[in-house]
Amino acid sequence: MGDPVRFGLFGTGPWAHLTHAPALAAHSGVEFAGIWGRDPGRTAELAGRFGVPAYADADALIADVDAIAVALPPDIQAPIALRAAAAGRHLLLDKPIATRVDQARELAAVDVASAVLFTRRFTPELDGFLAEAVATGGWSEARVDHLGAIFTPDNPFGASPWRRERGGLWDVGPHALAVVLPVLGPVAEVTAVAGARDLTYLLLKHVGGAVSRLTLAVDAPPAAAREEAFFAGDAGIREVPRAEWDPVEAMGRALDELLSAAAGGPAPACDTRFGARVTEILAAAERSIAESATVRP
Repeated sequence: MGDPVRFGLFGTGPWAHLTHAPALAAHSGVEFAGIWGRDPGRTAELAGRFGVPAYADADALIADVDAIAVALPPDIQAPIALRAAAAGRHLLLDKPIATRVDQARELAAVDVASAVLFTRRFTPELDGFLAEAVATGGWSEARVDHLGAIFTPDNPFGASPWRRERGGLWDVGPHALAVVLPVLGPVAEVTAVAGARDLTYLLLKHVGGAVSRLTLAVDAPPAAAREEAFFAGDAGIREVPRAEWDPVEAMGRALDELLSAAAGGPAPACDTRFGARVTEILAAAERSIAESATVRP
């Protein structure tokens, strides 16, 4: 086994505390080399907890590592990831990789190994289900309902400004797309409608003719929160399993795939190219909402 890959962590919010830092510290193929964050106090606190240096300058951390892991809002993540890739650093990014299509496409073209943490895609249960669904084929439709209620006092992600601004379309929309795209394939047409609060409906026509319907929110009434998904077609109706999952374990599997790719192995299915396709669909949904015609009652 070769030397551990030196990773720098960018971000000090709840997701970095709960997932990124513990996963980097626990992985045998990783040397956790330092942390940079926008808040110096929180950076020092998280770095002290894991016994790694706190960096005041993002580019200094990029210079000191082989790869970066990012737990930051997408508009901050994308420029840092592009600078790291230009310096030859491998990328473990959060979803969505960017909200701007041009930045997402730049990240898709980077000449380094990359993986994007669509967390449930790195669980054996969902991975196995999707592989079986692809092998079965013949699907004509899919439906995904992913509605959360995160703006409650006990939810650490409810304080996230970018989630309040972008809503469920950009926060849970990537998770929904990560389920339907591997099975139904690329998207040819996107129609979207915005409802109350941040409720968003997407109707997608896939290149092969199948149609998927996504219902998304992070500000749903708590009693209406739900996660349900199914595919339907020649084989009947198959419900997507809802297995228990651990985000640290999921990120550990993402690290496994990234390190394998960095050593010359196959690219992860959820790399920046896949992440860019997700951004393109979500941006198209935003345009559809903006261009929607109104009907007089």
